[in-house]
Amino acid sequence: MVTLIPAILVVSCKKSTYEDSYANPSLITNSSVEKQYTGMMFTNREYVVPSYWNYFVVLRTSVNHYIQAAGWVNAPGQYVPGSAGITDRWNNYYNFLTQYRELQKLYGKLTAEQQAEMRVFMLTATIYFYDHTQKIVDLHGDIPWAEAGMLSTNNGNYSASYAKYQNAEDIYTTMLDNLQKFSDELNTLVIPAALVKSFETQDLVNKGNLTLWKRYCNSLRLRMLNRVSGTTKFQARASQEMGAIFNDPAKYPVVTTNDETIALKVFDLGSDINAKGFRTGLEDWNGNIAGKVTIDRMKTTADPRLRAMYEPGEKAGGVYNGLDQTLNGGTQTDLINGGTIAIYNRSTLSRNEFFPGVLISAAEVSYLKAEYYLRAGNDGAAKTAYEAGIKQSVNYYYWLRSFSKDGTSPALVPTNDVQIAAYTNHPLVLWTAAPNNAAKLRLIATEKWLHYGVVQPLESWAEIRRMDAPVLTFQSDNSSAQKLPPNRWIYPSSEVAYNTANYQAVQAKDNLQTKIFWDVN
Repeated sequence: MVTLIPAILVVSCKKSTYEDSYANPSLITNSSVEKQYTGMMFTNREYVVPSYWNYFVVLRTSVNHYIQAAGWVNAPGQYVPGSAGITDRWNNYYNFLTQYRELQKLYGKLTAEQQAEMRVFMLTATIYFYDHTQKIVDLHGDIPWAEAGMLSTNNGNYSASYAKYQNAEDIYTTMLDNLQKFSDELNTLVIPAALVKSFETQDLVNKGNLTLWKRYCNSLRLRMLNRVSGTTKFQARASQEMGAIFNDPAKYPVVTTNDETIALKVFDLGSDINAKGFRTGLEDWNGNIAGKVTIDRMKTTADPRLRAMYEPGEKAGGVYNGLDQTLNGGTQTDLINGGTIAIYNRSTLSRNEFFPGVLISAAEVSYLKAEYYLRAGNDGAAKTAYEAGIKQSVNYYYWLRSFSKDGTSPALVPTNDVQIAAYTNHPLVLWTAAPNNAAKLRLIATEKWLHYGVVQPLESWAEIRRMDAPVLTFQSDNSSAQKLPPNRWIYPSSEVAYNTANYQAVQAKDNLQTKIFWDVN
């Protein structure tokens, strides 16, 4: 059931402080736009910064399998996403959406003059809200949206607060329309001097840096435009708007360096924004096992990311080995127990308690740029962007390690431009070795997949579905009707039980085979 989830609103870094000031959103009397702004961002923090529940319950048994970001023991029902994960992620999104509606409600009560002064809070909150809406649409397709989260607005009237499902394509259209307006508005927006410090304090994502918000807005536009670029409805629009962004970086800046990475960063391990749960979330029940496809490619190409991303198994003699997903479960279990299979680098990733909640990185933007220029027929620009993305991605994983205070894994031997150039010029990676545009597109897709890894698995799964690349081999689950990875997640059972009338409108689409509208391959 959407829109009806009780919520604790939050404003700072200590939960006790939040709870003292914020209660059920329908009962708010003392909140403010600034505080609610922070509360909204805080609400979905565990689906941004790596957390136990997201990695262990949600991703370990679903998306991380579908993209082979990690190796796992083949078992019956392995391609059916678990109901606990689906339900919790759905509930978290609608709790988050409810907090956004409260922000809209508070903002709507201001005078026109006050709204103009507070505009930066509403505008940047919506950019952040759209980013996470895109993710939930890419998982499910149609969702309750425009009418969702209105319980407080409807004065606690439950029967009036059940929301209709909205077409996924229409949601994308609305978000793209508004993001285009926001990107222009940000260029003229002036934060009143009296609010500058408040915005810096309340902004959990970019700490009041308006230039980073511009980069976030335009980079998010690029991601969404590129994702729908293969559809008839959006093809021309994607080409025109992506071109406008890339051709005018002064007007439409994007993320171009790792230091500009848009992320929910960890500053204080004593706060509720930390990556402490990453360790158990990724490591428990062998969730951090390296897959054979990834390891074999990295070894063959001398990928400098290998030592930053993975550790050899304890009994592997320093050799990196990945788990073969074509083997039966018993053989895989023996290999894992034998200690020869590589795992994700614990000090870089799972035990790095300062690991940020990455939203958009420089390498991702470069790969979007490469794909755009390849479609536009500008091979030289596509090659430049592709190679820039590789360099940014390699440096990104060493940059992530720089945050870590953990010494479980050996200190990293630094990478350098010589190693990166050698990787870029390997025949399996080399742009000019690809015989045609289709092959070059597969190069981009493979580099995206390697870059996203377990850090941004939802984006990786969306891109694999959209591009049908890289091609991964899975063992067929003949014990289940779902023999291979699905095309989408189904809706949680609570929707069937409580939002029944509205659910019936999408019931025919509610299966694992239905494709999201942008998946046209």
